[in-house]
Amino acid sequence: MAMFARDLSVARYRSFDSYRLELSDGVTVLAGPNAAGKTNLIEALQLLTSGASFRHSTAVELVHDGTGLCKAELRLEGDGRVLDMGLCVEDGKRSFSRNGKRCAASGVRGVLPSVLFCPDHLDMVKRGASVRRAALDDFGVQLSARYADLASAYGRCVTQRNALLKETWCCREMLGAWNESIARAGSALLVHRLALLDRLSAHVRNAYGLVASGEEADVAYASTLGELPQTDDREELRGWAYEHMLAALDERADEEIRRGVTLVGPHRDEIEFSVAGRSARSFASQGQQRTLVLAWKVAEVAVARDILGTAPLLLLDDVMSELDGDRRAAFLQLIGDDIQTVITTTNLGYFTDELLDRAKVVSMGEAC
Repeated sequence: MAMFARDLSVARYRSFDSYRLELSDGVTVLAGPNAAGKTNLIEALQLLTSGASFRHSTAVELVHDGTGLCKAELRLEGDGRVLDMGLCVEDGKRSFSRNGKRCAASGVRGVLPSVLFCPDHLDMVKRGASVRRAALDDFGVQLSARYADLASAYGRCVTQRNALLKETWCCREMLGAWNESIARAGSALLVHRLALLDRLSAHVRNAYGLVASGEEADVAYASTLGELPQTDDREELRGWAYEHMLAALDERADEEIRRGVTLVGPHRDEIEFSVAGRSARSFASQGQQRTLVLAWKVAEVAVARDILGTAPLLLLDDVMSELDGDRRAAFLQLIGDDIQTVITTTNLGYFTDELLDRAKVVSMGEAC
């Protein structure tokens, strides 16, 4: 089973009055100077496959000149199906559609998942824990509606409990019902996170070793609940997490009331990268950290294909200029020839003649 993005069209979207892009089943290279609109097209592709934008844009920001109405449409084909995904922004409100019928953002997710790689991601290892948690959750949301529901439910619980904690009249007794809700949602989310990270970690280790000439790397989950039990039984793990989260919330209740924030749960957990057994955030070189991020993206592609049975759409926004020649070559080799890929660049010199010969090169603006 294979699904491909065939045709993207936008109208009054970002910098475009109108534009149509026909995509190759293999590699499409968008080449042009800065401000030519390349990243805008990458964003549109991500919106229409994942329901979200890496820019975290407001609806108004998507509209050309900030006024009026904008539209973006993407045709998907494969497995005997043709699906038209749509996005419309009108009166400052964003709406999605699938085959002409209005739907939630979840309605465009999961058919053809997308994996995005942009320069900001190269700092994923050394930035705060929230960045790594978001990377894992954003990927999980595309793969599973259940994961999306759990992440949303848990986020709401944390937001509402934090609001209660900020009230001057908040006390331990008032937290009881919220502790039950947040422990139930948090333990379920934790189980899904660990299962997904377990799938990713094997591919991260393999990809990193190939790029780094056999050097060993790993990625692990560190929970605010302490050391996690070593079990493959999801129900056993969920039960353990539920009980330990309830206990931890009760133990730290006075501190939480004083600080006005929930201190225990998946929203405070860490995803830790290591190289040769040492913390990558503290000890790895910039090259090692960037190689870890490359390996993570390769892992996302592999896991998406394993779970959904179809390769994702790989979106590479101006990352080639941020990588040295060896890492560029290694990354492009790792993703393989059977991954539909859209790459933006200001310089075609970053690519081999062999890749350019088999790619569809779209010139946007002045020659590169």
